[in-house]
Amino acid sequence: MRVALIGGTGFVGSYIIDELLAAGHQPVVLVRPGSEHRLREAAKCLVVAGTLADRAALAACMRDCDAVIYLVGILREQPSAGITFDGLQNTGARICIDVAIEQGVQRFVLMSANGASSEGTAYQRSKFAAEQYLAESGLPGTVFRPSVIFGDPRGCMEFCTQLRDQMIRPPLPVPVFFRGLSPARGGFSLSPVHVKDVASAFVASLQSPASIGLTLPLGGKETLAWPEILRRIAKASGKRKLLLPVPAIFVRLACVLLDRFSWFPITRDQLDMLLQGNVVESFQAFEMFGISARAMQADELAYLQRSA
Repeated sequence: MRVALIGGTGFVGSYIIDELLAAGHQPVVLVRPGSEHRLREAAKCLVVAGTLADRAALAACMRDCDAVIYLVGILREQPSAGITFDGLQNTGARICIDVAIEQGVQRFVLMSANGASSEGTAYQRSKFAAEQYLAESGLPGTVFRPSVIFGDPRGCMEFCTQLRDQMIRPPLPVPVFFRGLSPARGGFSLSPVHVKDVASAFVASLQSPASIGLTLPLGGKETLAWPEILRRIAKASGKRKLLLPVPAIFVRLACVLLDRFSWFPITRDQLDMLLQGNVVESFQAFEMFGISARAMQADELAYLQRSA
């Protein structure tokens, strides 16, 4: 199978390329000029230079392809540079869906996010809008909604590595955010999912007619409370840290003042999504594809010391 990847040079993309190659598929990767060094296994991929704004390059990337996987996503906007949630996660996906239809592609797999909603944050709304466009396009598609994704970052941004660098490494207690006035009642939980399991699900769906038309959440083997996630990351990083409960209202006030600066580690929307929790209760996708999900345990977090 010949598979076009849009967003293949990122964290999840590198693992999907590994999985595609292992399954005997041919990846065709759109690569932004200047980002060629970010593409792993470049010698085994077909590379098309271009951007989301270059419709001709998109057409060249998808020509003669059996499927398209759209992975483009950002965690933070830079409007002054034209980098927005709506532009990349919604408009960009719509353009690629249109081009895929023009090129006769028969399968489209979309990376969305757990919590995508028409009434959520700007991030969540853009993801949901792309889902809706795919559903209405008539193109046979599958949508995946992962929880937070962890695994060896391979030089990219990754959930656990970011928390290690921003919260575990500094010589201060680790702030544990909670909603309301009581940490006992204002806690939240996440279902961290390993990047290799995400990649396996994406690639398995390409040859699964049963997955067409489905929106499938992807969550890991365990649902963990926020303090436990921080403890595991600290232990895997070789650190012992004091966890200090902090009402989220104080963090939000700091965000109001500082999240316009790229150096500030969290935005208001990111804080809101974190406090909502990110729990996945269905294992339909992993059961459908015969995948045994990995847990966020020490052996799967060893990269936190290797990449330190």
